[in-house]
Amino acid sequence: MAVTSYLLQGPRVAIRHVRRQDYDELTVLAQESAEMLRRWLGARENTVEAFESYLARFEQPTHEGFVICLRSTGAIVGGININNIVRGTLQSGTLGYTSYASTTGRGYMTEGLGLVVQLAFGQLDLHRLEANIQPNNTSSLNLVKRLGFQHEGSSTAFQYINGAWRDHERWAITAEMARGTAQFTNSPTPRG
Repeated sequence: MAVTSYLLQGPRVAIRHVRRQDYDELTVLAQESAEMLRRWLGARENTVEAFESYLARFEQPTHEGFVICLRSTGAIVGGININNIVRGTLQSGTLGYTSYASTTGRGYMTEGLGLVVQLAFGQLDLHRLEANIQPNNTSSLNLVKRLGFQHEGSSTAFQYINGAWRDHERWAITAEMARGTAQFTNSPTPRG
């Protein structure tokens, strides 16, 4: 069953807001991917209560939550959040994202994150997006590099994961940088 309430569509994937009906599918994906993601995200609760708390964040103007879906089937292949959105003179947000074991290595995250970046700098009127990534997470580092993010430095003991404070590299992109990147020169298909 293909979903038609997409915010933006690319050649193979589309993005839409995460919703309550996604709980079952996201729980299965998270369980199947737990081993792959544990190193970077730590153990996660997959309860209805935890999911409701997650959704409640997106009722605030400081957070946006999206899923990446295959255009052909509507199946979820990734998730992206824009967290800590600051308006006014900053117009910025921080990205969080995840892929799933069953669909990694196919370019879906690159296409999906590219769509979210376009949405952020278009409809959401942001100027800057930041991604904080553990130095050994080469897949995630390569993802942001492909999309034109630039390395800005390191943050010592940035996030508490798996019982320890983990260092992260800070990568960022601005609206001007994105406009100059080939990835963003071809406009995606708007809502459909």
